[in-house]
Amino acid sequence: VQLVESGGGLVQPGKSLTLTCTASGFTFSEYAIQWHRQAPGKERELVATINNVALHDDYIDSVKGRFTISRENAKSTAILVMNNLKAEDTAVYYCSGVSIALGIRTQYWGKGTLVTVSS
Repeated sequence: VQLVESGGGLVQPGKSLTLTCTASGFTFSEYAIQWHRQAPGKERELVATINNVALHDDYIDSVKGRFTISRENAKSTAILVMNNLKAEDTAVYYCSGVSIALGIRTQYWGKGTLVTVSS
């Protein structure tokens, strides 16, 4: 099982960045995909979620209207488009696949990609 995040980097405030999560080793279409982030000195937080068939997505308040999560099951990829980035968006961003089947929760994690928002 592998989840690999890419697309992080240094970006100026107000600019955009797109993160990609590429999955392998499990049935991607059976898993909800989440993007989490962890800023320096802070706990990891859930930023955005999309269900397995991309019919429902959800965001924390601080990124609503700026971030968009999407997925393409045929390619086992998920995308997080981040617009109008702010300094407080600086964090390591992690992709996660989550499934609950027969009462058993299964969650896989990527290793993260660093996003730094700074002028």
